Parts: sequence; structure tokens; C-alpha cells
Amino acid sequence: MESVAEAMSNDLEGDFQNAKAFLLKTSLHSNLNIYDHLSSVIKKVLDEKPHNVTGKYQNKEDESTEVALARSQLTLFEVMYNSLFLDPKVLNFEIEIPDLKLQRRPGESLIETVMLDPERDEDLEEAPLPDLMELANYFEQAGVGIGREETFRIFLALKILIDSQPIRTCRFWGKIFGIHANYFIAEVEFFEGEDPEEPSDDNKQEEQQQDQDEAKVDLAKEGEFQAEEDDLPEPDFKPPVEIPQEENRTGCNKKTYFACNEPGHTWIRLPPVTPAQIVISRQIQKFFTGNLEAPVVSYPPFAGNEANYLRAQIARISATTHISPLGYYVFEEEEEEDDEGGGRDSFVVNQEFEGLTINDMTDLSCSNWVHHVQYILPQGRCTWFNPSQKREEEELEEEEDEEEKEEPDEPEPEQGPPLLTPLSEDAEVDSMPPWTAQKSSTLVPQYALAVMHSNLWPGAHAFAVERKFENIYVGWGQRYSAENYSPPPPPPPQEEFPSGPEITEAEDPSVEEEKALKAAQQEALEAAEMEEDEEDDDEDD
Repeated sequence: MESVAEAMSNDLEGDFQNAKAFLLKTSLHSNLNIYDHLSSVIKKVLDEKPHNVTGKYQNKEDESTEVALARSQLTLFEVMYNSLFLDPKVLNFEIEIPDLKLQRRPGESLIETVMLDPERDEDLEEAPLPDLMELANYFEQAGVGIGREETFRIFLALKILIDSQPIRTCRFWGKIFGIHANYFIAEVEFFEGEDPEEPSDDNKQEEQQQDQDEAKVDLAKEGEFQAEEDDLPEPDFKPPVEIPQEENRTGCNKKTYFACNEPGHTWIRLPPVTPAQIVISRQIQKFFTGNLEAPVVSYPPFAGNEANYLRAQIARISATTHISPLGYYVFEEEEEEDDEGGGRDSFVVNQEFEGLTINDMTDLSCSNWVHHVQYILPQGRCTWFNPSQKREEEELEEEEDEEEKEEPDEPEPEQGPPLLTPLSEDAEVDSMPPWTAQKSSTLVPQYALAVMHSNLWPGAHAFAVERKFENIYVGWGQRYSAENYSPPPPPPPQEEFPSGPEITEAEDPSVEEEKALKAAQQEALEAAEMEEDEEDDDEDD
């Protein structure tokens, strides 16, 4: 009996030593451990010795948080994370909160104080901050996600973004991997009339280009020689018309995007995308470096830096992979289709939508899912722009030559699938379906989710359950390609001027030919003089 008791005591002592060693693990970042933290909590209770211990310290997470806040080495975000998840192993959460002042109210937990605005009203409007932790739980069931810790850091970073900008809606778009750093992307919409958009540099670049063109013209006119205009042939080539970018809140620029390399770093607003950037981004493949100011070295040359390239890829991914259950969005009855080819560009949430069954959402035909982002035309816009349209200034300059030159043929307008088009109409991807539909669990189907994976843009996923759905992208920002990438060939050389006597160089005549030419010209001149003399004599008679 004594040997059995000794063995049991040894086992208990070993378990105790292992548990104590686990609690004494020190964080490499904060140099703290959970053992000292629990000791501080117990010491605080023993020092104060309240009469109603369970009543005063009923919320153990709050008490633990207060003790942890007393330690200057623990950051506020560490405390919030540990208080929510009670994970003693995670003590290395370090994000700075600029100018954050805690003003706790009676009966209010520390988490509520941090997550809500100190100067808030009693009647709060619907907050634009999404419940990212709940969405992360759904994506985790679908086998997609970036981890609970990183998700919560993004959640708090979105809160900082919303507090610093007049944002009406906000959602976590996704994460794009880079060679040196990654990009965390937030998709927002501003209140109408409160968009703090900075003036773009496009106007400055256009002015600089105009100044350079004018300078070249001045140098040609003020050169050492002054050639007549008729001496030089005028080329018929005209550069293609520059397709203008779509305005904010329309087309590819309907949403605004912010990016940062780490949650908690400064959010940087991405510039609006232009049609030329989308067209070139379709012809190149470049991995991101993680530096928004890095140049994009490619062929064809890309007009912009990595921030512009990132924005172009976001627009392409959103237009192709953002999907929703059929019937969740509907068009307004009063809205009429645009006759110019743009079609309907807005919709509203169907309040009567009750959701679809999991079997319907995971049907192989994918007919119960629709695209709710406008299709991007080959031109690089969601609404087609007629390049043959001339500006008023150009029309005034070309009015004189309209009769002499033939007008070019009117280009055919580009058309694409309208909004809320079912996924069943998507084109195949290298002889395989563009989407893969599956259930999150086949063992417990009554609690399963409908999950969609894009085969055209690997990393794009969506889930749906009852009335809830969401889209996310976690990948390298590259489109699927069955073949190895090869840059497009250079364009064919331009045609030369048509050959003719005006520009064709003739051979120099010999001396004999020059004498014969002069003799012939002299004879012709004498013959003409004789004819004139005869005509004068006839008139005198």
C-alpha cells in the first residue's frame, strides 16, 4: 500500500512540476509568464480582502485584465486578446494605439471601453465594423482563414481605420502575399460628400506632358533652319484615344481600398484604378514585393507603381470572384436600364430573402450563386467608353479637314454579362469548372456550410449559411494559367510613308542627259515664243 501511495504521490508531484513549468514559460517579447500573472491576481484579492469576493470579482476576465494593465510591459492589445480568449501562451501581441484614452463607466468591462468610442451617445447607430471573429469562425469551418490571433489583430486595425475616417461600410477584403511583406486590404465606402480624397497626380502629369510637347514644338520652330510646312510630309498616324478612368463610386472605382503590411500599421489609401492599368495588368504577371512605392518593371510597361498594380489586381479579383446567394440582392423596380450599354449598376438587399438549403448552394451547376460586382470589359472599364467621341476643342480644330479626310468606322461597343449573373454561365478554366462547390462537413450535414472555391483565381473563397455569406481572398494575387507565362511579342512596326514622286529620291542625271534636257527645254521655249508672235500678228491683222 505504501508503495502504491508513494507512486501516486510521485505522479502527482510530476504533474504539478510539469504544470508549473508550463505556467513559468516566459514570452520572448514581453518577458512575462502566466504564473506571475496569476500570482498578482491572488495577491490583489488577499490584499483587498473584500467581503463579497464573488460579487466584486465575478468577472474574472476583467480582474485579470486590470492586474495585467498595471504591468507597463504588457501592451493594451495583449491584454485584450488574453482577456477574450484566455490563452496564456499568447503574450507577444504588440500593436500601438495612438492617443487612446480609456474612460470606463460603472459596470463596463475593459473590452467594451476599448471597442467603443469614449465620446459615444447612448443610442448608437449601426456600426460599420464587421463581426470579423464570427466570419473567421465560419471560414475556419470551411478550411479557409489566417488564424485567430491575426484575425483579431485585423479586427482591431479595422476599428482604428473606422475611427479615423468617415466610413459608412467596411469589410476585410483579404490578404495578398508578397516576397518581402504581405498586404492586408480593407474595402470601405465613405459617406456621400465626406470622402477626404487627396488630389491625384494625374492632372499634374498631363500638364507636364503638355509642357514637354509645347517645348518640342517651340524648339522645332526656333531652330537653326526654318523649313516650310509643305516641305515635310505630314504623318496620318494619330495616337489612340486615352480611355478616361471611371469616377469614384462608379464602375471599377465604386469601392475604396486601404492596405497595410501588418495589422496596426498605418492604413494607406490605394489610388483609383485606370483602364490602362487594368489592360496592362492582364498581360503581365508580377509577384508583389510588399512595398507600395516599388516600380513595376514589366513588358508591356505598366503605368504606375506597385500601389497601382495592387489596385488593378484587386479590381480584377473582385469582379470575378465576389459572389452571393441567388435572391439575396435584387434590383430596384424603379431603376431603368442604361441604354448606353452600362446596364444596371446598383441593387438592394432583399429583405424577404430566407436563405437556400445547403444542397442547393452546393449544386454542381452553381446556378444558385451570382456575381454582385460589375464585369470589367476588355477596355478596362465597367461601362464602355466610345473612343471616337471627340472633345469640343478637337472638334473645332478638325472642322476644316472633315471634308477632305474620311471618318473612321464607328467601333462596336463592348458588352459583358450584367450584374447578378449566375455562376453557371462562367467560362471553363482549362477544361475544368470555374468553381468548386462543397460542404464544410459531410459527417454533420445539418450544421454544415456551403463553401465555394474559385479555380480561376486560386485563393478566392466564399461561404453561405442561411442569410449569412461572405467573400475573402488569401493568395498571391495571380490568375490561374495552365501554361507557363511568356511576355507578349512586341507590336508590328508602323507602316512607312507611301512611295511617290514627292518623297521618292531620283538618280542624278549624267552630263549628256542634262545637255539634252536643256536643249529640249530651249526648243520648247523657242516654239512657245514663235506661237505667241504668230498670235499677235493675227490679232493685228
